[in-house]
Amino acid sequence: MDFTRVPQLKHQNSGQFFLLSGPCAIEGEDMALRIAEHIVKVTDKLKIPYVFKGSFKKANRSRVDSFMGIGDEKALKILRKVSETFEVPTITDIHEVSDATMAAEYVDVLQIPAFLVRQTDLVVAAAHTGKVVNLKKGQFMSPESMKHAVAKVTDSGNEQVIITDRGTMFGYQDMIVDFRGVPTMKQYAPVVLDVTHSLQQPNQSSGVTGGRPALIGTMARAGIAAGVDGLFMETHFDPANAKSDGANMLPLDKLEKLLTDLTKLRSTINSLD
Repeated sequence: MDFTRVPQLKHQNSGQFFLLSGPCAIEGEDMALRIAEHIVKVTDKLKIPYVFKGSFKKANRSRVDSFMGIGDEKALKILRKVSETFEVPTITDIHEVSDATMAAEYVDVLQIPAFLVRQTDLVVAAAHTGKVVNLKKGQFMSPESMKHAVAKVTDSGNEQVIITDRGTMFGYQDMIVDFRGVPTMKQYAPVVLDVTHSLQQPNQSSGVTGGRPALIGTMARAGIAAGVDGLFMETHFDPANAKSDGANMLPLDKLEKLLTDLTKLRSTINSLD
């Protein structure tokens, strides 16, 4: 993948992992700008290539009364404003074929959710926009099977594709990450570890997904040691009151310390290569 084709992606020659990070969902303009400003300052300081993440719509929800968004166009315009204000690329997930063309007008990377990564029409529609396509590995899929998802993008004439591992279902209410899959998937595309979603505890009886955020640092360090190309982390200044996935988010004020430690670890790993 040629990251030089991602507009405004800075620090590409720093030797550091790249970071996809932001809130789970766009809840409003002020919160998005506040979170983006903080992450941009930290990643610029640490020379980490950074892409702002925010879902313009949350289509996959446990309950019908769960927060789904503030309106598609409104949220997408906020993502564009983040990009223009802080000169960083942005990523959002899409759920329907019609979302691909719409979202591509506003963001630089289109993400295919894990539950939908086998949906051929959706993956091909994302590929045809010419944007970078981030394929979330299905919780039910093997690392080896992701080569077919990648092929759907490349066979559509788009070489700009990455894979994100967000864990595999372990029983009904837990996730595990099998780091043996990292070198396997790196044969097909750059690999990202979704740190925060890997620590989810889904399918709770309350209809609200749980999580184990105390293990975010452990999971992130393990990913860097295993050789991932990038990290995905959702963060919020008030996780307890976030509209989506607050149970497994990293508090924003803890981000700088964690990323500082991870850049040191990445530098050590680089020295061993």
